[in-house]
Amino acid sequence: MTFDYDPQNIFARILRGEIPNKTVYENDHALAFHDIAPQAPVHVLIIPKGAYVSFDHFARDASAEEQAGFMLAVAEVCRIAGVEDGFRAIANTRKHGVQDVPHFHLHILGGRVLGPMLPRG
Repeated sequence: MTFDYDPQNIFARILRGEIPNKTVYENDHALAFHDIAPQAPVHVLIIPKGAYVSFDHFARDASAEEQAGFMLAVAEVCRIAGVEDGFRAIANTRKHGVQDVPHFHLHILGGRVLGPMLPRG
């Protein structure tokens, strides 16, 4: 599978400083910021600084250092956000996963009981 990255996507523009954000945490490999349309009391997006389209693209092509830096950012965001009672991590991917921005991003949602992720049945 090929991964065509669009350098004009909104997250690439945020990384370049063209669009402001409410930063929660940043390291050499990731940026975390508040979602502009939160779906829970805590809703933070974590994006890698590299040009990765999706979770599987990141898992396949990011260096071990990039992957470790991203995972450290996830841990720090959870600590900062105070989601010790639990949270949900979601990575929507491509068309069937309803991915809105073609730059890998992880949603961290928490701050209340979220209910089942999908209807049971």
